[in-house]
Amino acid sequence: MGPVFREVSTMLRPLKILFATSEVRPLIKTGGLADVSSSLPAALRDLGLDCRLLVPGYPAVLAQCEDLTPISDLPVTLLGPARLLTGFMPGTRVPLYVLDAPRAFQRPGGPYQDTRGQDHADNAERFALLSQVAAQLCGPQNPINWQPDCLHCHDWQTGLAPAYLHFAGRPVPSLTTIHNLAFQGVYSPSLLTTLGLPSESFAIDGLEYYGNLSFLKAGLYYSDWITTVSPRYALEIQAEPLGMGMQGLLQQRRHQLTGILNGIDTADWNPSSDLHLTHNFTYRAMAGKRRCKAALQTELGLTPSAEAPLFGVVSRLTHQKGLDWILQIAQGILTRGGQIAILGTGEPILESGFKQLAHQHPQQVSAFIGYDEGLSHRIEAGADLFLMPSRFEPCGLNQMYSQRYGTLPIVRETGGLADSVTDGVDGFSFMGDTAHALWLTVERALAAYHDRPLWRRLQQTAMRKDSGWEKSAREYAALYAQLAARAHS
Repeated sequence: MGPVFREVSTMLRPLKILFATSEVRPLIKTGGLADVSSSLPAALRDLGLDCRLLVPGYPAVLAQCEDLTPISDLPVTLLGPARLLTGFMPGTRVPLYVLDAPRAFQRPGGPYQDTRGQDHADNAERFALLSQVAAQLCGPQNPINWQPDCLHCHDWQTGLAPAYLHFAGRPVPSLTTIHNLAFQGVYSPSLLTTLGLPSESFAIDGLEYYGNLSFLKAGLYYSDWITTVSPRYALEIQAEPLGMGMQGLLQQRRHQLTGILNGIDTADWNPSSDLHLTHNFTYRAMAGKRRCKAALQTELGLTPSAEAPLFGVVSRLTHQKGLDWILQIAQGILTRGGQIAILGTGEPILESGFKQLAHQHPQQVSAFIGYDEGLSHRIEAGADLFLMPSRFEPCGLNQMYSQRYGTLPIVRETGGLADSVTDGVDGFSFMGDTAHALWLTVERALAAYHDRPLWRRLQQTAMRKDSGWEKSAREYAALYAQLAARAHS
């Protein structure tokens, strides 16, 4: 893992950062990337940086940003025509550039999949286009009369941008953040010419990945620096199994690899002012949390009980998240008088398993298959414990949301979960990789739950943690400054 950067200032004017991302809350969201893309630029601007966002013009983005102004048509060939629109993130002064390319982005379904849940067949071209435009906006001939000092790319969807910059003479430095190494954007090498990349890029020292081309590998190879979303994850991905085939490259680049723990939006996730809740509360005055629990039980059709330990789950329902382990121990929780509230969508076998569990135990289990932002807040506020036993977790945000709401997380000791939860202090953690290891930790948590003075101390410790973005934003600002200084030296 790379060194921690000292905060430096290399120029009198604010550093200019272009933040290229495929999703941003509240405009379009499939996971934690959208939360980071919303919160981090705002935190950077609070520090005085001129951070601006580039996002695709999905229908949801265009519908929610009514005051967008056209800037220019764009000289691109992939899935053209395309133009650039400008405006602001809703409710903020964070500048927003929208890539309006109807053939690429204005279609039914989600950002990456169609209405049947299948990947869009032209995802390679769609996100190569996003990467091309990100690189073009870093050049002297860009149409916005604003050239960034650093391009910050995120995951595979913008992974080709550093490669385009490299072959254009690298006008500005680039940084790639890995939010989840499991998603790599792997496509046929026959697309190389279509994507406008030279043949020499298709090499081990380039974007070649086991005979295919990988967008993410392009970002990892051609970027000036790499970050991950937690310090532990930066170490884990340098070896199998979490290296996912990229561990050799990441080992080689370990001196340009830094783990920076994600923060959370403490204004949006604030139990004292959360508009999604029936009652608000603080660590000093917890009566509102008890009322939130009662209201949640009523909303979900669970038996009203102040004493029953209520376990929350808000997650993608996938193998990675350890949700199968929760199904295996669920009967033990229910036998102990516990209740479970699940919110999420994902693998059909897990969706079916949780629906069946709720059908069998309707007064103890609720399974909402889908996503509801308000309900996610109410589960965080109303639950006593939060289950998050991920097999691997680059960062995770829900464990920090839970702590802020006095809902103690139960996590596996991996990635950002290990970096943000201290066992027996502000949550509970385990190191094993079995349902039994999870169950033993649940038993410890239940014992603490029934020790009311201890439980209150644990809740207060968790709620008083500073999980906001300021510290991490300062680390990013220092990193941008170092990269900009090198580019100008």
